Amino acid sequence: MKSSSVRSSGQGSFDTRIEKCVPLIRNARRITAFTGAGISTESGLSDFRSPGGVWDRYRVVTFQEFVRSHEARVEFWTMKRDFYHELERARPNKAHQALAELERRGRLECVITQNIDGLHQESGNSPDRVIELHGTNRKAVCLSCRRTWPIGEIQTRLESGDLDPRCEKCQGLIKPATISFGQAMPEEEMRRAFECAETTDLMLMIGSSLQVAPAASIPPHAHTHGANLIFINRTQTPWDHLSTVLFRESASEVMGGLINGIYSRAC
Repeated sequence: MKSSSVRSSGQGSFDTRIEKCVPLIRNARRITAFTGAGISTESGLSDFRSPGGVWDRYRVVTFQEFVRSHEARVEFWTMKRDFYHELERARPNKAHQALAELERRGRLECVITQNIDGLHQESGNSPDRVIELHGTNRKAVCLSCRRTWPIGEIQTRLESGDLDPRCEKCQGLIKPATISFGQAMPEEEMRRAFECAETTDLMLMIGSSLQVAPAASIPPHAHTHGANLIFINRTQTPWDHLSTVLFRESASEVMGGLINGIYSRAC
């Protein structure tokens, strides 16, 4: 099914909006999820841009600074060292689990995520169906020879005092396998994300303020190609007016409600 004539700005009770979503999900041939930090804050991870978030506590180190400055790398890795145990403790929440359930039932085509925490894969989504636009914090990579390490191995070096780790093989700079400010977006992941947006019937946009380009253009791109949009986000986004149904409730509450609504009775 392609774009519905029904539009909702979020009015109506929670149950009413869940009921509006159930047939959209049941009738869609291809469902895509687009996720941002808001889905992972419910697992205890810090937000980056909100007041009191990571960038309130640490300065942004651009990719260019990281490459040219020992001091900048020490600053960057100090932040990563400090947040490692928060990432290690985090577990998928009900919203992550609901997306994994949709995939298990053959309903979810792919997850496009701005997150770098790996919680979609940990919840049960197939790695080949998760498109990580900003990379992953679960491993590190040598910028020269491209050797990789589990991030835990690099954390051990950081905690021993090595705050500018180098590759033992080629002495290249080691960096988390994430996309930093000033670093080019991954071409293959961006291509796949826009391809999914162009072919999906329904996009679940969960926990993104849709402020960071070019990823923020993916949900409106899906709408342009005829998809219905279900927006689940605590705060306003620039594209709320495109949503078919809009939620301000928590991602776990909404996704749990949707799964119950879809599968609590016969399809």
